[in-house]
Amino acid sequence: MFTGIVQDLCEVVHVDDRDGVRRLEVLLGDHADGLESGASVANNGVCLTASHIDGGRVRFDVISETVQLTNLRDVEVGSRVNIERSLKFGDELGGHILSGHVSGTMTVSRIEVDGANRTMWFSVAPDHMPYLMWKGWIAIDGASLTISRVERATNEIAVSLIPETLERTTLGGFDVGSIANLEVDAQTQTIVNTVRETLKDPNMRELLQQG
Repeated sequence: MFTGIVQDLCEVVHVDDRDGVRRLEVLLGDHADGLESGASVANNGVCLTASHIDGGRVRFDVISETVQLTNLRDVEVGSRVNIERSLKFGDELGGHILSGHVSGTMTVSRIEVDGANRTMWFSVAPDHMPYLMWKGWIAIDGASLTISRVERATNEIAVSLIPETLERTTLGGFDVGSIANLEVDAQTQTIVNTVRETLKDPNMRELLQQG
């Protein structure tokens, strides 16, 4: 589990694609202290297993499904990724609970600049829109954020970004057309899906109409 509080932007130092697996080596530096093979680390919000550790240099093996579903397919040597170590018992929960299971990607559609602050709009797949609402939680490249605006007619959402977030995460380098990983809030998804299934029951629909 993760909190969506990005600990650092770390550089990708090696990429190797072979046998349907993408191997990423990331320079975690001090963030690799105490890390053991098999531990989970979020890379751009994607929960990956550390398969090899050499000092501060850590390798992650990314299966083809994850490559296709996330923006890790576009990562190359020199790219920087959002890094978060997994949540430990007793850690401060500053964001919200994340699984690191990315729902899909979305595209930056427009950016509104107001001094040092930015409102960043994203074009979202229609299937994900029911789980996204004003003031709801969202994870973008693993960063826990609050949705500030929703445009359902165009399948767009917006987040308001302060300078600290822009400086410490990949979002600071986003332009129109950039691809971001999306993880929807699991509790919201569960509630929406439960209501949908309930409303499919004719008896339940009749009871609601009577009420």
